[in-house]
Amino acid sequence: MTEGVETQAGAPLQWHRIRLIETPAARYVLMALAVIYLIWSVSALDLNWHRLSTGLPRAANMFARMIPPDFSRWHLLIKGVLESIEMAVAASFFGMILAVPLAICGASNLVPRPVYLFARALIVLSRTFHEIIIAILFVKIFGFGPLAGVLTLIVASTSFISKMVAEDIENMPPGQLEAIRATGAGFSKLLIYCITPQTLPRYLGVSIYRLDANLRHSTVVGIVGAGGIGETLAATFSRYDYDFSLAILLVIIALVFVGEFFSNWVRGHLR
Repeated sequence: MTEGVETQAGAPLQWHRIRLIETPAARYVLMALAVIYLIWSVSALDLNWHRLSTGLPRAANMFARMIPPDFSRWHLLIKGVLESIEMAVAASFFGMILAVPLAICGASNLVPRPVYLFARALIVLSRTFHEIIIAILFVKIFGFGPLAGVLTLIVASTSFISKMVAEDIENMPPGQLEAIRATGAGFSKLLIYCITPQTLPRYLGVSIYRLDANLRHSTVVGIVGAGGIGETLAATFSRYDYDFSLAILLVIIALVFVGEFFSNWVRGHLR
């Protein structure tokens, strides 16, 4: 607060710095431990000037070989991009459907405690692992191809959307739920006349955002063999075909930009 601001009683308000740790000695000890840990981490990770000096020339050579980009194999680009888009759309659609019952079961103000804990455990478990790890598991189970990628993105979409919607339901004013229940309405009518009007804009906005995220992630999961343009990109790097790699990267950038603009446009109309 500034010195010119006064309370109703006339006494000036004083600004006090907020400290998470009040004891100065404890702060200095923690700062010293953080610095020591940082130095130890750098030494343990083998981050040194020799590796940097030998890597920079290789990077310069790789970028030089990328220019100009090679779009001659455009049929592979179109096939990979269409596959990535199909994966993202399909995963978003099924994720939106599966997220609804999981979000309802994950709201503590709607369901009994055992159901809530079970649904929350599923949400937390599915959000624990990164998409790459899930993709590796599905590739090992179902083999290479877009099926593993679609299943990976469905798991990620379901967990993300259900978590956001469940928290939105839990943040609803309790008076609205009590008013609907006081009329003698059952659980289905509670969902239709109370939950849906409150959470539908949030649900659609989060789903559109997840579609945008799936467009980006569909290009990443292909690196481990889960289909999409990422699979083609990984193959070009393994063959040192850097000019075609740059062409794929430019197409991925354009795809992400288009998805971002579409996402912003839809969310703007939902507000």
